[in-house]
Amino acid sequence: MTIPFVDVVTQWIRTTWTKQSRGGSAAARRNSAPIAFPIPADGLPLLHEVEMSEGDDFSPRFSARRELPDPARIALHQAGRLLSVELVPEPGTRPARWHRGSMVLLAPGQWLRWQINYRLTHLCDGAWSYRLDTLNLAYRPDPAVAFTGVPTRFLDERTRLA
Repeated sequence: MTIPFVDVVTQWIRTTWTKQSRGGSAAARRNSAPIAFPIPADGLPLLHEVEMSEGDDFSPRFSARRELPDPARIALHQAGRLLSVELVPEPGTRPARWHRGSMVLLAPGQWLRWQINYRLTHLCDGAWSYRLDTLNLAYRPDPAVAFTGVPTRFLDERTRLA
């Protein structure tokens, strides 16, 4: 069943860094980066993306569009009055995640926070970079309080990145 266009608010936060931010004060700046932001007041965006990177000293860059997230990355299905949400790990990243819980059910008014991290290898020089994705997703939310407080569901797929 197709998800009604206005019923889902997605906030996708991507934080990227290199080995220069794996320790010391740079790691402290990275670790203090927010994992949720207010929803813009100019209407209810359905997809609010936030990018933060080491190169910009982890200052957030925002974009908002009235669309559902890419179904190849987040599978959404309605099951009666519940919403089934499945985060699909980024292809070609490490570590591989073979065994994982793959689905969350949300009732209207509920929201989830799903965190997953990756190590990426650059093709040109073989150097590694790292990324933390935080997915905040609300089903039929109150936009004034979306992503504040404690999420209804929290999935933590962060792992050690060698």
